[in-house]
Amino acid sequence: MAVGRGARMWRFDAGRICLDLVATERAGGVPGTCEQLDGPGHLAQWLTDARLVPPGTELDALDDTWVVRFHELRSAISRLMAAQLGGPPADGALEQVNSLASGAPPGPRAVRGADGDLVRALSAAPDCAGLLAVVARDAVDLLTDPVARSALRRCQGEDCHRLYLDTSRGGRRRWCSGEVCGNRERVARHRRRTSAAPGAFGPEKEIPPGVE
Repeated sequence: MAVGRGARMWRFDAGRICLDLVATERAGGVPGTCEQLDGPGHLAQWLTDARLVPPGTELDALDDTWVVRFHELRSAISRLMAAQLGGPPADGALEQVNSLASGAPPGPRAVRGADGDLVRALSAAPDCAGLLAVVARDAVDLLTDPVARSALRRCQGEDCHRLYLDTSRGGRRRWCSGEVCGNRERVARHRRRTSAAPGAFGPEKEIPPGVE
């Protein structure tokens, strides 16, 4: 699922919100990636689009300090997940995530919307610690669940760094998204095979999954 407004388009298809947060970081050495949470406005937008806060929630207290703290949590989660996939030890990261997970997340409640239907709201104005706790607890749940942990993958698409949970039958999913990285690979493969006839597919043309 991709949502967003203005200059930002988020994807929430990694299978866990903690991995969706990691996907917002700039990947070192990966062309075309950039810092997506580069200020309070974009962090507020991401929190809403990720459904950590209901639409219309006032986040008046959100400032640069929140951005720094979410960056720190994101880095800790990224290091822990990389270690799970055979990367270097994530020294200190587990303690940091555990500490943040011990906070109290904002409590939800059901209220009547303008049309009379029940909608989700928060029992109090969310603070930074509470929202960090939601994401940190999700990371703890993933890391301590053997099934989820064994499904952790890094996309094999060219120039892609995204993490995701492979819930496919047989566990053979290679890409973070078949429609994004998977389609790019199919396009590249098809062009390599038809290099004698350049221009057969324009740059905007998608190759159906069945084309090999």
